[in-house]
Amino acid sequence: MQNQRPRLLVVDDDRAILTLIGTVALAEGFDVATTITGEDAMKQLRHRPAELVLLDLRMPGISGLDVLRSIRDVSPRCKVVLMTGYATIDSAVEAVKLGALDYLTKPFDLQRLRQLLATIREEAEQRREVLTLEGDLAQRLEFCGMVGRGPAMQDVFSLIRRLAPHVRTALITGETGTGKELVARGLHKLGPRSAKRFVTVNCSAVVETLFESELFGHVRGAFTGATDHKAGLFETADGGTLFLDEVGELPLPVQSKLLRVLEEGEVQRVGSLEPRTIDVRVIAATNRDLLIDVAAGRFRNDLYYRLNIVEIRLPPLRERREDIPYLTAAFVRSFSQRFNKPLVGLTPGAERLLSNAGWDGNVRQLRNVIERACILADGDFVGEGDLSGSMQEQRLVPAAAASGTASAAVGLRSDNNPAPLVEVEREHIIRTLQQVRGNKAVAARLLGISRRAFYRQLERHGLHQRVPVGARLSGPA
Repeated sequence: MQNQRPRLLVVDDDRAILTLIGTVALAEGFDVATTITGEDAMKQLRHRPAELVLLDLRMPGISGLDVLRSIRDVSPRCKVVLMTGYATIDSAVEAVKLGALDYLTKPFDLQRLRQLLATIREEAEQRREVLTLEGDLAQRLEFCGMVGRGPAMQDVFSLIRRLAPHVRTALITGETGTGKELVARGLHKLGPRSAKRFVTVNCSAVVETLFESELFGHVRGAFTGATDHKAGLFETADGGTLFLDEVGELPLPVQSKLLRVLEEGEVQRVGSLEPRTIDVRVIAATNRDLLIDVAAGRFRNDLYYRLNIVEIRLPPLRERREDIPYLTAAFVRSFSQRFNKPLVGLTPGAERLLSNAGWDGNVRQLRNVIERACILADGDFVGEGDLSGSMQEQRLVPAAAASGTASAAVGLRSDNNPAPLVEVEREHIIRTLQQVRGNKAVAARLLGISRRAFYRQLERHGLHQRVPVGARLSGPA
């Protein structure tokens, strides 16, 4: 059961005032927290946001105006009402300049206090209704596990609907984290093979020497360790769909055999002379530009065009920012249920943080940030404080600074002129190789990529020769 009472924080060193306001506010439908110091007030607000703060102007230690300034930095949308028994025109003007909503004098006019609380409560309730509606709309916008209201994703959804009943081979392209596997599953779910298996293979995670055995199977004695017959993934997916994720990582010899399977509809287990007929829908995905790999001789031209009978391109999140509120609402609702927390949505400040971030990791990165923030959140709303730690871990920066993000994120530059991304990548590879004394296998693991992908990066940056310990970190590759 979700707590629908808005939160009020009362800050005053007079405990009688805290008791009086607490009694009135509880009757007006607020969840009330109190403190006698400005320092503790800021600590509470960082931990759990509030819709309204009633703040004494004169307190020991940090003053009410200083607390107001801090609140504007931590939670700009939080409404603040100053209270004082020493009202002056100058202090009232300063409070308004700093963003105070109102200015109450002691002793209180209780009727005015009740009216103020009623107005704030109604506004908070309206915001909850808006967030609930966004969550409901996100559910209605959901399509095969994806959420998108903007034209870019609606075009993708329309294409999936039209292709699913007919297409036997498709290529899904897009950056890491955009949801390529969800598209593949959507094609399977909406197609005539939905009752059959959907089999996934991550081509970047398979050991190169085992590719043929994994995809096509083997017979007993075909190689050392082949102690029994084994069906490959193509046979496992017979009648259904095989999803080849990161297909650009396939070695050239396996690419040749894959092309034959696609053209002939037959597989031949390693060590066997007998072909086996299969009927499999093959959907491939990549975050690479395969045409560049074709031109460099790393990917077969004929296989590329055989896979790319139909291409579905997924836009990065930075090209569909209008979808961020709906994706966020869907994630918050999901994690609220999973963690059994009464989460309604995000505070306005938290929403602003999300909308201004760069999102190089796309929807997957957004989901990870929201999950961690929901774990940290205490109360009905995910606040800026809940998001900040997670976003720092993800090395997120405002979108306006995204062009300089990469160098800052990996700590390669300290000047005000961000390096081109290709130079940043090259420098990062060199530093990693220096760290592991030139061991390319260890460097590839540290970078989280396959050895083949790492070798291609070395070649692209002119680093295929061993990098000496004192190598220069900048300049042309």
